[in-house]
Amino acid sequence: MTTAEQAVDVLLSDGSTVQLRPIRPTDAPAIVAMHSRFSERTRYLRYFSPYPRIPERDLRRFVNVDHLDREAFVVLAADQIVAVGRYERLGPASPDAEVAFVVEDAYQGRGIGSVLMEHLADAARRVGIVNFVAEVLPANGQMLRVFADFGYQIQRQFADGVVHLSFPIAPTEATLEVQRGREHRTEARSIARLLAPRGVAVYGASATGQGVGAAVLGHLRDGGFTGAVVPVHPTAARVAGLPAYPSAADAGLPVDLAVVAVPPPSASEVVADAAAAGVHGLVVISAGFAEAGVEGAAAQRALVRAAHAAGMRVIGPNCLGVANTDPTVRLNATLAPRLPLPGRVGIFSQSGAFGVALLAEADRRGLGLSSFVSAGNRADVSGNDLLQYWQDDPATDVIMLYLETFGNPRKFARLARRIGRDKPVVALASPARPPGVGDTVGPDEVAVSALFAQSGVIRVDTVAELLDVGVLLANQPLPAGNRVGIVGNSSALTGLAATACAAQGLTVAAGYPRDVGPRASAAEYAQALAAAAADGTVDALVALFAPPLPGQFTDAEADFGAVLPAALATAAKPAVATFLVGRAPANMPSYPSVEEAVRALARVTAYADWLRRPPGVLPELPGVDRAAAQAALRADGVDPAALLAAYGVEVVESVPVASAGEAVEAATRLGYPVALKAAAGGLRHRLDLGAVRLDLADAATVRRTYAELAAAFGADVLVQPMVPPGVACVVELVEDPAFGPVVGFGLGGVATELLGDRAWRAVPLTDRDAAELVDAPRAAPLLRGHRGAAPVDRMALADLLLRVGRLADEQPRVRALALNPVLARPDGLSVLHAAVRVGSATPRPDTGPRRL
Repeated sequence: MTTAEQAVDVLLSDGSTVQLRPIRPTDAPAIVAMHSRFSERTRYLRYFSPYPRIPERDLRRFVNVDHLDREAFVVLAADQIVAVGRYERLGPASPDAEVAFVVEDAYQGRGIGSVLMEHLADAARRVGIVNFVAEVLPANGQMLRVFADFGYQIQRQFADGVVHLSFPIAPTEATLEVQRGREHRTEARSIARLLAPRGVAVYGASATGQGVGAAVLGHLRDGGFTGAVVPVHPTAARVAGLPAYPSAADAGLPVDLAVVAVPPPSASEVVADAAAAGVHGLVVISAGFAEAGVEGAAAQRALVRAAHAAGMRVIGPNCLGVANTDPTVRLNATLAPRLPLPGRVGIFSQSGAFGVALLAEADRRGLGLSSFVSAGNRADVSGNDLLQYWQDDPATDVIMLYLETFGNPRKFARLARRIGRDKPVVALASPARPPGVGDTVGPDEVAVSALFAQSGVIRVDTVAELLDVGVLLANQPLPAGNRVGIVGNSSALTGLAATACAAQGLTVAAGYPRDVGPRASAAEYAQALAAAAADGTVDALVALFAPPLPGQFTDAEADFGAVLPAALATAAKPAVATFLVGRAPANMPSYPSVEEAVRALARVTAYADWLRRPPGVLPELPGVDRAAAQAALRADGVDPAALLAAYGVEVVESVPVASAGEAVEAATRLGYPVALKAAAGGLRHRLDLGAVRLDLADAATVRRTYAELAAAFGADVLVQPMVPPGVACVVELVEDPAFGPVVGFGLGGVATELLGDRAWRAVPLTDRDAAELVDAPRAAPLLRGHRGAAPVDRMALADLLLRVGRLADEQPRVRALALNPVLARPDGLSVLHAAVRVGSATPRPDTGPRRL
């Protein structure tokens, strides 16, 4: 969100950066200067007249706005205003406003108009404006396209030589699709410019060959980079055998990337020098920034601000570097002396030290690399940017991520859902989570894995497992199901594999495991594997080979590993192997233990199952009133019942009382029979503790029961009308650090709470997410009819979850929510209690107009 006090950095369609902020009165000279740079055509198309200069009266009006009925944003490149956009409300309290913008000629065609449109529409919606109108000359085709391509339902009229446009500015699926498509293209292009540079400047490489700068320079030179390598040194004529220059521009060569290995105090000089040379991005290897404390964090912010002002993106600081194995690039701008062989796997590592180990292990296992980025402090470029790039990168088939934290969790989940449909995403991320908001417990480790799976991400726990899964995805097809054929020459190994399959949720196919025996020849072993590969009841293979005892070999010279590729050549099925002796089979993922092989296969099988399931849709939900929801979120708190009612969720009325007389009065108004509950948190559903009393039929019973509850639990008591009985359920909403808002569902009761029997899904919920969430808890069979009980209305529960998910998605002030209990019955459900916790109106990441 851009306000009168805030500015944001945004990406343009070519991947460069600019700043967008509200206009200020002090911008008057810069507005005049920009106007002087306009061509006559630009002036005419904007003002419908030559308008050679801005009159003083117009200028004052242009730069003085109230940020309510009149708003204006400017776009700055290299601290120079290059565009301005504005809206003006058409009369007091009018729902309509006129919108207009103009872009300096040199910056036209780079997407500035669409960015201004997003921010102006967002600002206008927040002050009650619902429609924009605009007047455009027919000759201004570029501006007409800006409006037409935005996804709005535009009405056009032609009169007096002008095209009159009007359209509602409420976000729709169409406008969000357009906005996210632009986001995808701009972020992908910004990374592409860094990974395929025409030339690289290196700052901080010592002439003595010592230090990290010299190391990266040497790796660039020795790695065969196809572009120019430009060492920048204040005094030396040559560094590492290469001609050196006092500034990057002095080389007279095209330089798109700068590697920075200078101390933080010198970083600003490097940014200025790189900008003068036309550099597109910085890879900051240097440490001493945000990880070093408050002063370092300030230096990091200044570095990024200066780079963005110059149109550059920043990888790092405190990072390992970047690499691209494309034969036409051969870029090794990292601290790793050796890269894996070229291949089809893109790797992102937040940690530099971890990245070195990851690259070394990938090289040892023969896992081919397409490109690599280490983000370090992730001051600018993040894993989300790389996901955007790798989605369309023709050289990348598999994406592997090492993530310590999530900068924009909602965006990560959204991108993963989309990209995982085309390319598998494997993430090494900790399942541990801090407690949820307030006293609400968030997803546990099992639930976090399920959240990753919901987004199509293959989550792993260790570096070894990350590589295990990556090797399998890079070399084998996806399984068509979860039936596994196990073939080996050792009954111990095949039995161990069958046990591992059961533990990982895989099914051992009928007739397996097949033990060919320790005396089987290579040909017999190959024949058994070929038969398993051709078996229609088998979706994946596990090949096992153990060294026989001395004297048991019938063919001592046979290469058992060599026969496997031929035996499996005609089968479009994945295969994993564990060979305890001999060479690993060529092009087949081989693992040192049976458990590791089966675990990797299970991870990939779960991903393939996710791909086969329809993604679901975001259904229309009748009875949703966002305006009423906003009214319920008051500045001084929230009305939970009104908020939920705005999303079509009715909460059974609950009357707080503090005396027996008040209890009787409330019961009489609600109608007998009633229930009395202790009002203290955590007691409202504790029937087992006597804190809930049901079916109170008259005033005398209410008085007596109130006295008992007050003596045991305090004077504050709740009175509710009785509702039909049902299965007690719990619906929750919390903020997860990896996925943003997540909706939880489980059955009520002390036992299920103690066991943590909650299932979770990330917002927004599709119809499939909601249906799966109802069935996910271990106690879910109680909802389908257990021991003769009638099944409850699970569709009503799914609808409730969808509505809570929609509330969470649309109301960022809601930080936590709990519906406990929800009584589910064959004929519907009743929500007996709702608790809502709200926070500030700070914009939630991945909502609103585009910004870095």
